[in-house]
Amino acid sequence: MKITRIMIASLAFLLSANMLPVVAQTNWEVTRTFHIGGEGGWDYLTVDAETHRLFVPRSTHTMVIDANSGKVLGDIPGQTTAHGVAIVPSVGRGFITDGGGGGGIVVFDLKTYAILGKIPTMPDSDGIIYNSATGRVLAVSGDGGALMTFKPDIDPKNGKIDPPIELGGAPEFLAADETGKAYINLEDKDVVAVVDLRSRKVLARWPVAPGGQPVGMALDAKTHRLFIGCRKPQKMIVMSSESGQVEASLPIGAGVDATKVMADKAFASCRDGSLTVAGEKDGKFEVEQVVKTPDGARTMGVDETSHLIYLPTAELEPATTGRPKPKPGTFMIVVVGRH
Repeated sequence: MKITRIMIASLAFLLSANMLPVVAQTNWEVTRTFHIGGEGGWDYLTVDAETHRLFVPRSTHTMVIDANSGKVLGDIPGQTTAHGVAIVPSVGRGFITDGGGGGGIVVFDLKTYAILGKIPTMPDSDGIIYNSATGRVLAVSGDGGALMTFKPDIDPKNGKIDPPIELGGAPEFLAADETGKAYINLEDKDVVAVVDLRSRKVLARWPVAPGGQPVGMALDAKTHRLFIGCRKPQKMIVMSSESGQVEASLPIGAGVDATKVMADKAFASCRDGSLTVAGEKDGKFEVEQVVKTPDGARTMGVDETSHLIYLPTAELEPATTGRPKPKPGTFMIVVVGRH
């Protein structure tokens, strides 16, 4: 009886030990596709995790989509070249960067989607986020080479932005922490500009080498790391947000536009139909998986409550010259989750 018990116990231990890697391993895959349709291209997708809504700029309009069903909840018109959306639930407003014309930011009501006004900004208004530490909406002007800021309760018809902060390069996307610092990719200079939002000064410019042409930007506030998606060469750079030291350089696909951090993983979405998943093991970063996504799925938003990733794209015409054009009416949202 004693021998039998020992054998059973040993067998149970071996089985459990063999099962541990399987339990611990998590794979990401495309789980759903919402076929939305509608006209226009797409750029940065913003997730409202509290209400499970997706805000997707579509060139001349911005669509609001239910993240659970794919149903279109609203469509905000009045843009020339829409790029990004920042939402500030505490004031019930959303803000859309419009890079066309002289530049502007459309202010809309988060519940009704009604346009409240349009704030004049600098040309090529692009990436936009909200920083709760300073109570400011932050947006960048690519052609103007500047960071623009304003309070979210701004007068949407007659209000003016704060004096812009000159960056010394062409910004693409940005992140900000709870100490009042902003980190901005300068695509043409291959550096990250560090801005003190209170003194409104550039404190440093950190090189992204061995990466180049940085576009995607995400901040992990817990580990004080920046994850930077670079196009030339194609790299995800892991950088300390405290010192600017490059801690890792990982291969990614072609045409990256966005990087995100969620569930202790970093993600890079690329135009070539690849979503790179990176993680840290024994103090070193490594690529854990490359998820196959449809071509053109170069931007994304993440819902940290449901641990889902949303990537906008469309069926693409065969490329003749330059970037392939989307087929009319084929716009979709691809959902990636764990299994």
